[in-house]
Amino acid sequence: MAHLEKGSKKLLNAWAFYDWANSVYALTISSAIFPIFYSSLFETEDETIRAFGFEFENTALIFYLTAFTFLVVAIMSPILSGIADYVGNKKNFMRFFCYVGGLGCIGLYYFDKEMIYLSLLFYFMGLIGFWGSLVFYNSYLPDIAFPEQQDAISAKGFSMGYAGSVLLLILNLAMVMYPEVFGFDVGETEADKNTASIEAMRISFLMVGVWWIAFSQYTFYMLPKGASTGHKVTRSVVFNGLKELKQVWYQLKENLRLKRYLYSFFVYSMAVQTIMLVATYFGEREIAWDDDSHKTFGLIISILLIQIVAIVGAVLTSRSSAKFGNVRTLIVINFIWMGLCVCAYFITLPEHFYVTAAAVGLVMGGIQSLSRSTYSKFLPKTEDTTSFFSFYDVAEKIGIVIGMAIYATTVQVSTMRNAILFLFLFFLVGIVLLYRVPRNIK
Repeated sequence: MAHLEKGSKKLLNAWAFYDWANSVYALTISSAIFPIFYSSLFETEDETIRAFGFEFENTALIFYLTAFTFLVVAIMSPILSGIADYVGNKKNFMRFFCYVGGLGCIGLYYFDKEMIYLSLLFYFMGLIGFWGSLVFYNSYLPDIAFPEQQDAISAKGFSMGYAGSVLLLILNLAMVMYPEVFGFDVGETEADKNTASIEAMRISFLMVGVWWIAFSQYTFYMLPKGASTGHKVTRSVVFNGLKELKQVWYQLKENLRLKRYLYSFFVYSMAVQTIMLVATYFGEREIAWDDDSHKTFGLIISILLIQIVAIVGAVLTSRSSAKFGNVRTLIVINFIWMGLCVCAYFITLPEHFYVTAAAVGLVMGGIQSLSRSTYSKFLPKTEDTTSFFSFYDVAEKIGIVIGMAIYATTVQVSTMRNAILFLFLFFLVGIVLLYRVPRNIK
């Protein structure tokens, strides 16, 4: 194991390289290929699946499981943060969740509705591994970088993650679209080619798991174990993170602007995160694609388009907030989101979906970056910003749980179009709450 001084270029690059390793999960599994693969397992859109004693609309099952997983993450994150802060040796925790996630991705190769419980376990492992490892990855930043280095190296990590995930996704897209080029047996009929494409999707899950685990080894080799405190994992250490969240809640009662802003963020973020998680499923189900090949290509191109435009959106939003103020800009962005919910209800053609995807990317990057920076600006003058941001992250994840549960239930009893339109109300309430945020409190 290497021993590098805090702030050294080699150490900073090694930390940022974990983004290259793990971001392939977020793009290939969460956003792009797995939703298409999952839908391909069912012969008709109306086909249901039985699990846990209930009959589910097929996509509703995945939405419910995603909501449950984020609930586990929301409960687990502050506990893990407490352990990372007070026990040390955080690298072992980070490595553990990396391996759980990577093995979960590899296990997705065997995903099949005939063995649904094992399949859902692999999906759960991937999601838990990704978010669990991020808790420790993020907590390393103040350990390896000085304050003046943190913004730059954090941005570099994001850039490396984007580059790595897009690179692998393009390769996976080529495999799925042209399986014969990569040695898959495409047979003589269109059905045979579809079968080959589905096999290529399964191989892409293997590639994500191997990529994640393999490239993370450089990070694990270079990173220090973590500042050891000599503490053992006791009850007080485990629940310290939850106690800190409770203290933050009490402090929020004394900070009117921050409290009202968090209420608004909680509501509109619930809808934003839900749309990001279900966008591909919606496109797969509700858009009139020419055939399966066009559908696969169109959906993955749409995801790439969202990723690229989101960067532009973040820059434009930053400039807008500098001129008009954070809260006013957030109100306008929420109005745009409301419009997109209405548009999504009516769109049916691929061309409409591309335009909507570009618009989603524009406001997605903007609302995420501006929401976090606005929260940071509204924080009281304190050195304990970690606890406040832990509270922010937990609030965001609980919002995802509620949003996904509501969306899944609406899909279960109605349609995806109605579920998307229902999210309109969350943006409306978010706007009303944003108007109640005091502007000039110091």
